[in-house]
Amino acid sequence: MKVLAFAASSSKQSINKQLASYAASLVKDAEVELLDINDYEMAIYSSDRENETGIPLAAQQFFKKIGAADAIVISFAEHNGSYTAAYKNLFDWTSRINMKVFQGKPVIMLATSPGPGGAQSVLNAATTSAPYFAADVKGSLSIPSFYDNFDLEAQQLTSPELLDKLVSVMATLN
Repeated sequence: MKVLAFAASSSKQSINKQLASYAASLVKDAEVELLDINDYEMAIYSSDRENETGIPLAAQQFFKKIGAADAIVISFAEHNGSYTAAYKNLFDWTSRINMKVFQGKPVIMLATSPGPGGAQSVLNAATTSAPYFAADVKGSLSIPSFYDNFDLEAQQLTSPELLDKLVSVMATLN
């Protein structure tokens, strides 16, 4: 199984990238490709720009990466209760290729933050809207207080309760 994992964050020290990578590593016998959405940076979407220059190559490449995967793991960072601008822009451009951005793939949606909310607002928005974009959402999980629940050196969850929940969510891909 080929699993595509990424954080919906442009931070170079993204805790969501760490979570996505760790979660994807829990899928048995999977080949994991960890994307950095910074590699898909492009001008802010506008219909005028699309009419003038077409859909950027970066959006087309991202869409192909999703299409080539057997499953997708996304961990969402939350900016002011919503998606990061970097992810939203990438998603908006990609949706102009085909509204079925996720192409019917099984998707695990995660989120984390340093605080106790665990980015639940953005995770709720993502899981609620995902089916409209052809995502087969197999499960979702919010990890609150990331730095209290994740060992940065070992790159793994330390909370047995959260680990059990994450293992259960990730098992839906097997």
